[in-house]
Amino acid sequence: MTSSPYLVEPGKKLRLADWSPDDTGPFKGKAEALAEEAKNLEKLAALQNVLYAESKRSVLVVLQAIDAGGKDGTIRHVFSGMNPQGCNVTSFKVPSELEKSHDFLWRIHAQVPHKGMIGIFNRSHYESVLVERVKKLTPKAIWSRRYEHINAFEKMLTDEGVTILKFFLHISKKEQKHRMLARLDQQSKNWKFNPDDLADRALWDVYMKAYQDVMRECSTRHAPWYIVPANHKWFRNWLVGDVLVRTLTAMDSKYPPPPQGLEKIKIK
Repeated sequence: MTSSPYLVEPGKKLRLADWSPDDTGPFKGKAEALAEEAKNLEKLAALQNVLYAESKRSVLVVLQAIDAGGKDGTIRHVFSGMNPQGCNVTSFKVPSELEKSHDFLWRIHAQVPHKGMIGIFNRSHYESVLVERVKKLTPKAIWSRRYEHINAFEKMLTDEGVTILKFFLHISKKEQKHRMLARLDQQSKNWKFNPDDLADRALWDVYMKAYQDVMRECSTRHAPWYIVPANHKWFRNWLVGDVLVRTLTAMDSKYPPPPQGLEKIKIK
């Protein structure tokens, strides 16, 4: 677990309203953050290369956010310099009939990154204690037990060599409105507008309570949650990248040893 002021400390009380989505950390402006983000992208490319070559461990990045929170943009920017061979993105939509016929973690487990890979979940197993809770698709007697199941699942993954990083992209209701209007006003973004998102927006406070409970119950030493102030996209990108760089650096992956006798090989 990488220390950070944006880390949700396991076992401590959390009040989401105390976390400002406008926070920009050590930066006074966008230009300074972009310069640091560029450095992070270079570091991430190198660190991913070693992780892929070593092929002993994997990294799972979980991205959760309210509608228009910036999951797609985070993926597009933070992982732009990575080798696609060692990076995989999974977007979890509404479960299919087959998926609903299994336990709620069945479809998730199949997408966990294998050794050497970095996997990104665009939404995740947490939808089962967010959307299903808020929209009352699942009884409280069932979803309230899932925090424990999720913690046990994530502990099992980490015991098997998966490093888990979970990011809640925290935007304000005002910023969400701004982004939704942009989807209406810009023709190139029209396809991203979903009228159903307006119904979810009306449940803003209920969603915030559900997210708060998720991070209270499921930020653990082995799979921590980070609250990412995301009103400013440039700060969001820097922060997610910074946590990734520090986590991968601490993993201290090594290149495999070369084949014996390599120094004697001559290529004619």
